Amino acid sequence: MDSPRTVKYLLAGVVVLAAALFWVVTDAFTERVVEKGQTAPYFKITTDSGRTVTPRDFGGKLLVLNFWATWCPPCVAETPSLNEMARQLKSQGVVVVGVSIDKNPAAYRAFTERMRIGFETMRDPEARISSSFGTFKFPETYLITPDGRVVDKVISDQDWTSPAVLDALRCKVEFHPGCPATRDEAPGS
Repeated sequence: MDSPRTVKYLLAGVVVLAAALFWVVTDAFTERVVEKGQTAPYFKITTDSGRTVTPRDFGGKLLVLNFWATWCPPCVAETPSLNEMARQLKSQGVVVVGVSIDKNPAAYRAFTERMRIGFETMRDPEARISSSFGTFKFPETYLITPDGRVVDKVISDQDWTSPAVLDALRCKVEFHPGCPATRDEAPGS
């Protein structure tokens, strides 16, 4: 029973199992970080207003997907300009969706009411969606085209109403003379 051949097969089996276990464990701890030019991970959001949004079906020409929280000072600072940008560019096909990682529903609701947020929002307290993007700094915003491609990624707060940002967003929605050479180029990106 303890023939050299059996021992060899058992050792080979142990090595193969150890290698497989190492690969599974390593893969489990490696988070994907989505970058500009990549395809957005699939998600399906139902916003507070009942609207369903996916990376390829959001009802517009450009999805501005913003991950935020009420306890995050830069998130709070950028909210008024994000709200105003959403209002200004809605008719041009820009859809803004804010995904809060707040665990406290009362704090989230009070914030959205106090700030009079006019764009679509939802709460993801387990941060499943932001984690699928590899987001670990807040706010973090992804600009996504209808084919699901990430054309820009903004980490930290942004003045969404600055002329350079508004022009860059308009160029990503509809290329025209005066835009950079490609839709992927923009001031500050």
